[in-house]
Amino acid sequence: MMQTVQKRRTAGFLLVISGASLWGIGGTVSQYIFEIHHLPVEWLVAVRLLLSGLLLLTISLMLGNKEKVTGIWKQKKSAGAVVIFGLFGMLAVQYTYMASIESGNAAVATLLQYLAPVFILAYLLAVRHTYWNMRDAGAVLMGLAGTFLLLTNGELAGLSVPTEAVVWGLLSGVALAFYTLYAGPLLAAWGSMNVIGWAMTVGGAAVSFLHAPWNAAWGSWTWSMAGSVIFVVIFGTMIAFWFYLESLKYLKPQETSILGCLEPLAAILASVWWLHVPFGLYQSVGTCLILGMVIYLSLPQKQRAKPAPA
Repeated sequence: MMQTVQKRRTAGFLLVISGASLWGIGGTVSQYIFEIHHLPVEWLVAVRLLLSGLLLLTISLMLGNKEKVTGIWKQKKSAGAVVIFGLFGMLAVQYTYMASIESGNAAVATLLQYLAPVFILAYLLAVRHTYWNMRDAGAVLMGLAGTFLLLTNGELAGLSVPTEAVVWGLLSGVALAFYTLYAGPLLAAWGSMNVIGWAMTVGGAAVSFLHAPWNAAWGSWTWSMAGSVIFVVIFGTMIAFWFYLESLKYLKPQETSILGCLEPLAAILASVWWLHVPFGLYQSVGTCLILGMVIYLSLPQKQRAKPAPA
């Protein structure tokens, strides 16, 4: 019995580590696509979401989930929620993240997106679902200090990354916060693979109005470009999501969340080693602070009750 449990946990660890690493490397490959092949952000986001979403839905159908795949559209409430999640959650996260990569680099874009817990905490404090304590204050200070070092590399004179990349990256963090807070009821009712698959399809269809997936300069494509796009769609999106979601069957959510921090580490290592992106000492310290904040907030804590009204 113990051996079976250990095997399941090992499978869970392998899945989440693989999924998070593929996410991070996928971001770096996207940076390569923008820098070398100059593909538009809108086109890559449309293709990435549409193909990945349809592949996830196909896998779900093959696993015998037809009722949930189609049933989600038969209820007005769930259908409307999927559209909202697809546009303001999935599409918003993917577009702002890719725009930040195009303006700056994958390492910084991924780390700025990982400030989402700070925005979630700010929202919960604003609507009084929670209240301020030293733990929250420490997490926010870690996040702010890490962001400062990441963006300035310790130099007060100016940013070490373009302002546009910072703005898109922060918007990506806000979008991820909404994505996280809004998705809970949908995922519980219809299953993660079905909700994510439809959200990707809805988001991809919407951004297709800005740049149709079939509208590309196909004559100038090379094997390198095609291989990079295939990697981003198949491995950096569809398989990454699938592995991450599958790991939840074997591990606790907090364990999956903590191991998900391998995504920015993979993005940083791939960017520095492959694309030779400069990454200074202070930026490394800032990275550790941001990842430390995410792990800190992921650790279990005692349940806090709301303060009584005055």
